[in-house]
Amino acid sequence: MADETTMQEGELPWVKARAHAPRSAPTFVIAWSLEEPSRVGEIASVTRESVMGRGGPPSDDTTTTRLVFRRARPPGIDVRSSAGEPLGGSRISRVQLRVRPDGDELVVENVGRCTMQVNGVETNDARVRPGDTITLRNALVIAVTRRTLTLPQLRAYDAPAHPFGRADKLGIVGESPAAWALRDDLAFVAKSKLHVLVLGESGTGKELAARAIHAMSERASKALVARNAATFPEGLVDAELFGSAKGYPNAGSPERPGLVGEADGSTLFLDEIGELPERLQAHLLRVLDAGGEYQRLGESRTMRSDLRLVAATNRSAADLKHDFAARLAARVSLPPLATRTEDVPLLVGHIVRKLAEGTPALRDRFFEPTTSEPRLDPDLVERLLRHTFTHHLRELERLLFLAVSTSRGAFVELTREVEAELRTQGATTSASTDEPDEERVRAALGDAGGNVTRAARALGLKNRFALYRLMKRFGIEDDEGDPSASGA
Repeated sequence: MADETTMQEGELPWVKARAHAPRSAPTFVIAWSLEEPSRVGEIASVTRESVMGRGGPPSDDTTTTRLVFRRARPPGIDVRSSAGEPLGGSRISRVQLRVRPDGDELVVENVGRCTMQVNGVETNDARVRPGDTITLRNALVIAVTRRTLTLPQLRAYDAPAHPFGRADKLGIVGESPAAWALRDDLAFVAKSKLHVLVLGESGTGKELAARAIHAMSERASKALVARNAATFPEGLVDAELFGSAKGYPNAGSPERPGLVGEADGSTLFLDEIGELPERLQAHLLRVLDAGGEYQRLGESRTMRSDLRLVAATNRSAADLKHDFAARLAARVSLPPLATRTEDVPLLVGHIVRKLAEGTPALRDRFFEPTTSEPRLDPDLVERLLRHTFTHHLRELERLLFLAVSTSRGAFVELTREVEAELRTQGATTSASTDEPDEERVRAALGDAGGNVTRAARALGLKNRFALYRLMKRFGIEDDEGDPSASGA
């Protein structure tokens, strides 16, 4: 007979956690604001029929629910000012939009004086979904997404709060759930002693992640040693990794510590580790074991290095030599931009600021002198929100450099050169009849064993990023937990 103190199944902590998953709702995110640019990144969850507009409700209106934009961060992370303040400015009406949820969509009606566009098409009525954009002409750009009403408590990230929407001390920019989950994952891994494999598609910021892991680890007092494994000279990989004794291979040759020796007591970052052939990955096995043993070329004695390896690849972990991959026990998967589009406007501001660093002419031309906010063409921000990024942060940097270099006025513009580079999504204001529904998406992922690339191909989608957007819309998680495992 079971002990009287035995918990009922529903009371078990892990069962309760699954049963009480955070509620999610369609959400508006401020992506651009002419009169309140500091509010970019603020969100308003749409849980019931509501109105959106300037200021608070009239004193005699006690029944209408008004959308309130707020700065959302995990519990314990300080958020200062503008939390839950009414929208300001003079360009939008007090009642500008009427919004009501309808399944996975929002029905939006424009009743104010400001012209509305949905995905670049002027309209007064539309059904919008995550991934769509709403532009109130010359006033606001809104990104539509779906996210939880609250962000979860962080497990490991405990850095002091950084200004909302700006880069943190690690260089990571973003206020989306994916950005905060990434910070927490990196901090959790950093505090362990395990060797790490960073997985992510090209341009997602793998070196930034590796440097963040090192900076938050107990090895941070020593310099990170970094090398791209794809650049090792043919036939000299062992010499580069393990070094060589004095007089080897020729008399008079100096002693070389190698990367392994240089990283003793610190972190060794090897980017593009998947480009290292399996037979050469095997050479690292011994030094990655507890003793850290290795031998320099031209020397018989065994040396030791207390290093921590952080390796990165845009391939699947399964593409690595199995016993080498097994030693990289801690894994971090970097999210593609398709899963964190609401961070794109914040990244745009950050990148433009970096482009203007040390160049007073650019700051004088493209920045407000009183607020230090960049002057951005709202059409540029809107189009970037709908762009299909294949090289993620690196591609965004390239597009913004092109915009800065080809703009002729006082704003960073959507120039013809930039427009020619963009491939936009969501050209209509309602669901395409050819777009797969949730049932088809789940079935395709099941048939493909969770492989996003194969599932996208089976559904007839343009690429895997289109499937990532559908997965986000339907609340489907990537079972592999590895965006790169789809064959990037």
